[in-house]
Amino acid sequence: MKILVACEESQRVCIAFRQKGHEAYSCDIEFCSGNHPEWHIWSDVTPLLNGNCDFLTCNGQQHHIDKWDMIIAFPPCTYLSKAGSCNLYRDGEINEERLILGHKAAEFFMAIYNADCPRIVIENPVPMKVFHLPQWSQCVEPFFFGVPVSKKTYLWLKGLPFLCPTNVIKPQYTFNTFPQFKNSFGKYRQKNRSKTFEEVAKAMALSWG
Repeated sequence: MKILVACEESQRVCIAFRQKGHEAYSCDIEFCSGNHPEWHIWSDVTPLLNGNCDFLTCNGQQHHIDKWDMIIAFPPCTYLSKAGSCNLYRDGEINEERLILGHKAAEFFMAIYNADCPRIVIENPVPMKVFHLPQWSQCVEPFFFGVPVSKKTYLWLKGLPFLCPTNVIKPQYTFNTFPQFKNSFGKYRQKNRSKTFEEVAKAMALSWG
């Protein structure tokens, strides 16, 4: 399959599908940290969503895709997540600037959701109701896949079955107390926390690849 992994600089999902023999490409406005520039599109993903597109990977190679067989997307959740509602509503008033940014993020989410592709997955935390996103399809946890962390993650699925658990264990940490993130500071903290666990990436390739 030809697979677009949108908003992924880590390349963990891209690599997992490549290992299954699929033609997968990661795309992000950040350069890739997964050490495979030949599979990474360093640009805005929006023009690529509906296929019939030409693009360069970071090794300078030109590619053409008539139609994507699958899109897996991890759009930014900063302005959509219910966890950020305290920043949208303060002292009984709406932060207008943040509301506008939230609507722009919702438009991007829906551009992915409505893309011309038979199989679509979008991963995000539960969103605020004010942005009227579609109902999510499935809720998963890292500990469903052998990672001892509790952090609810929601999937919006089109044309695909549920993501199958591969190794359900008892969680030992919350996301904020997991040592890998608890001790992460500085400007790369958010990027490090947003990376898909390798175990989850492999489960995606196993279930959908």
